[in-house]
Amino acid sequence: MGLYEDIAAYKPFNEQEEADKEVILHALECDPHCFDRSAQAHMTCSVWTVDAAMEQTLFVYHDIYDSWSWIGGHADGEHDLASVALRELEEETGVAGARLVPCCGSDILSLEALTVDGHEKRGAYVGSHLHLNVTYLAVADPAEPLRCAPGENSAVAWMPMDEALTRSTEPWVRDRIYRKIVAKVAAARRGA
Repeated sequence: MGLYEDIAAYKPFNEQEEADKEVILHALECDPHCFDRSAQAHMTCSVWTVDAAMEQTLFVYHDIYDSWSWIGGHADGEHDLASVALRELEEETGVAGARLVPCCGSDILSLEALTVDGHEKRGAYVGSHLHLNVTYLAVADPAEPLRCAPGENSAVAWMPMDEALTRSTEPWVRDRIYRKIVAKVAAARRGA
């Protein structure tokens, strides 16, 4: 199956995912440029990375958002977002041996349409836009060496899931997205 089919088959976890799934499918159907960041609404991906016991997650201190956050990036023309997610994980943290795993019956962990306010990046203004985001679950070894990605993040750390929630200073993302993901991972850990 391709990305469109994977998203179409994905069963939303809540109302936010129901609404955002429709937005993402509409963009995939109607905008041939949605994989390029030049589009006002464009495809991105995130990777929620956990240890084998699914008790810790790997977060980065994101310089633009000035917050501890998940890992991810732009599709930049690539349609295989699962590969992009693993590449972003390695680029942003140094972790190279991660593998994607299904959660709750799907290869996709979460869907979200995320607003991004205008900001400065590398000395240039980036206008407000929308990230059409697909999130994957990855398992990695906390013993792998970590490194920062200069210009992207200034710290990388493994932490318990609850600590990740308290360290995030982005209220909407923390309360609507991260808490949902933590609940889904907890259900997967319990085998629910």
